[in-house]
Amino acid sequence: MEFDQTPMFTTSSFLLPQIAQERLDRFESRTAKIGVIGLGYVGLPLSLLLSEAGFRVTGFDIDTKKVIDLEDGRSYIFRIPNTDIQGAREHGFRATNDFSRLSDQDAIIMCVPTPLTDHREPDLSFIENTAKSAAPWIQEGQLVVLESTTYPGTTEDLLIPILESRNVLGLKVQSKGLPAEHGVFYVAFSPEREDPGNDTVARRDIPKVVGGHEEVATKLAAAMYEGIFTRAVPVSSTRVAEMTKLLENIYRCVNIALVNELKLLSLRMGVDIWEVIDAAATKPFGFHPFYPGPGLGGHCIPIDPFYLSWKAKEYDFSTRFIELAGEVNESMPAHVVQSVGRALNQNKKALNGSRILMLGMAYKKDIDDLRESPSLTIIELLRQEGAEVLYNDPYFPKVGKGRHYNLNMTCTSLENLGQYDCVLIVTDHSDYDYQEIVETSQIVVDTRNATKGINSPKIVRC
Repeated sequence: MEFDQTPMFTTSSFLLPQIAQERLDRFESRTAKIGVIGLGYVGLPLSLLLSEAGFRVTGFDIDTKKVIDLEDGRSYIFRIPNTDIQGAREHGFRATNDFSRLSDQDAIIMCVPTPLTDHREPDLSFIENTAKSAAPWIQEGQLVVLESTTYPGTTEDLLIPILESRNVLGLKVQSKGLPAEHGVFYVAFSPEREDPGNDTVARRDIPKVVGGHEEVATKLAAAMYEGIFTRAVPVSSTRVAEMTKLLENIYRCVNIALVNELKLLSLRMGVDIWEVIDAAATKPFGFHPFYPGPGLGGHCIPIDPFYLSWKAKEYDFSTRFIELAGEVNESMPAHVVQSVGRALNQNKKALNGSRILMLGMAYKKDIDDLRESPSLTIIELLRQEGAEVLYNDPYFPKVGKGRHYNLNMTCTSLENLGQYDCVLIVTDHSDYDYQEIVETSQIVVDTRNATKGINSPKIVRC
């Protein structure tokens, strides 16, 4: 991959403080040292992209196993081959859990999880703990960028106070109205826009929204990101950047809820919702296709709307539209289980005692990401009904214990599918031969339209 050396975002409108100008020069020449905290599905790809562009990158993570794997040139994310890690190491990429090495970086990018608590409230503990670990090592003139999805105000009200109060040098964040003198560092927010499994849009072609706590921070963040992305999109504040990410994901959440609800109605009416969507998608304006499924998954769409709904209560505002969409999407796993029960009834079998093989654990096709996957809820619901559930997923040899599940299951082979009372397609991986699956199974319940074009009385599309 070749990178254009011409920065798109200029800083000619005003003179930068000398220490900021020095950072800017290193960002534009790609000689800057950049530390990335959190080497998961967002932080590791970002680190590799920065390294490929020529930046000197150090990755930070509290997970010792991840650090050891990366230092040995091994990847723990399926879509990232070992050769990518090894190539980055040849360009100087290093991984560590020693946060004191943050003091040697020009920029620090935080890519840590922001899940929900058991009570569906924002869990900002990862941001808090990361800020506390990083704060003592922040140096004058450094740029700190938060990429974790969160509600508007998190950067200003949570991150900055921790960074300032725990910095051993007594540094302050450069703010509007504060003289740009010695003793400051810069803070910005730039929402991640990772889309695992998307091979149609190159990562660097996705515009990068950046919002600084003040103008210098915005310019520095834009210059840094333009070293790896085709375009930076500066906005007026961290709050605008934070809200931008929520809007993007809530837009998807609401539209997916719409087609999920229409699917439930279409089933009763005897209409193929997939054919309806394909036909509507031929309209060249005013329509963008969204597709129904067994429920939402991933690190963003099932979670982000609740961040805004929770924050809205502070302003005595009810986000009724968002909450309704959440209710519809969260009901889909139960609909899947009901569909499996009806399909078994048609074969004079009960759900209680049936053996069910579930195809796909990942939250979407062709990735090794289990976060918030509807498959986890579906397994739980099927077991509650007395079914014996097994699974097959080429990306998960085992599924053990996670934040909200404890399954301890091992991948089952696809041999002798006829031994199962039902084969349930939850994730439509490309590796599966759906024609053969239908031919060798007793019943196939398809939640993803994976069997499109296959005509068989064995198939139940739900």
